[in-house]
Amino acid sequence: MNELLQNFHFLRPAALWLVVPALVVWWLWKKHADPLRGWRSQVEPELLDALSDQSDSKPRAFWSLLIAWLIAAVAIAGPSWKPEPSPFADDSAPLIILLKADTSMDTPDPEPSRLERAQLKISDIAQARKGQPLGLIAYAGSAHLVLPPTKDTAAVATMAAQISPEIMPVPGDRLDLALRRASDLLSENGGTLLVVTDSATSATSEIAKAFGDAGSPDTQILVIAPVGAPIDQIEPLSRTLKAKLLPMSDDDTDIEAIVKNAARLPSARAGDGSTRWQDGGYYLLPFLAILSLLPFRRESQAQEAS
Repeated sequence: MNELLQNFHFLRPAALWLVVPALVVWWLWKKHADPLRGWRSQVEPELLDALSDQSDSKPRAFWSLLIAWLIAAVAIAGPSWKPEPSPFADDSAPLIILLKADTSMDTPDPEPSRLERAQLKISDIAQARKGQPLGLIAYAGSAHLVLPPTKDTAAVATMAAQISPEIMPVPGDRLDLALRRASDLLSENGGTLLVVTDSATSATSEIAKAFGDAGSPDTQILVIAPVGAPIDQIEPLSRTLKAKLLPMSDDDTDIEAIVKNAARLPSARAGDGSTRWQDGGYYLLPFLAILSLLPFRRESQAQEAS
């Protein structure tokens, strides 16, 4: 629901000015169309109601026309809340993995180490996303592009298996640098992020700025920690990245969640000129058809006799 409200906009907002003439006509009709307005100051309301004929169909026809006018104005304005998929676009968005490769990932919990567990999980992700774009960035005190998004997911798994703290030139936990490297890939291909880490010690302000500069993409965090271990220390990072926080599982539950969350294209934003939006005005046409029939009704026998 929040996403629908965030994306809702009008494709042709200038058409909403058509509502103004409708309101003007309503105001004039309300002021001048009452045939009894001269009598209302002379006769008691109860008596006037009893003496007057309330069966006139003109008010009903007028209200039908007014409502139809307003609905037509909204329909012409083109309400939209759903992006239209491009026939030339790939069905799946690239998933870029940001793998932490600092010395803390060498910790056995017990054997194998956290990094080895992360590499096994990446291999499972590569298998589950076979044929769908997958990229890899390794980071510690620096960040390095290992592979840009590629449909050869087996190559990503192979490269991830070769990463270790020994090949990283600078120790540390600079996720913000990895986000900046990912920003370049996102600007070219779009996509979502998966942070694979055992902890979060980088300055939150630096991460927040790098995340914002990257366009605040859809993000998930896979926490490499013993099953059942508390992951509270990752929650501030999760809030900063507006990310789905996923604890590592012994089975494929975490992999299935990652693949499912990354399967859809990133949410389009209203007002983005590069996105085609579906015109929802067509959904209002049946209401207009129904309202167009309301002014017409079968004459009563008394009317036919007259």
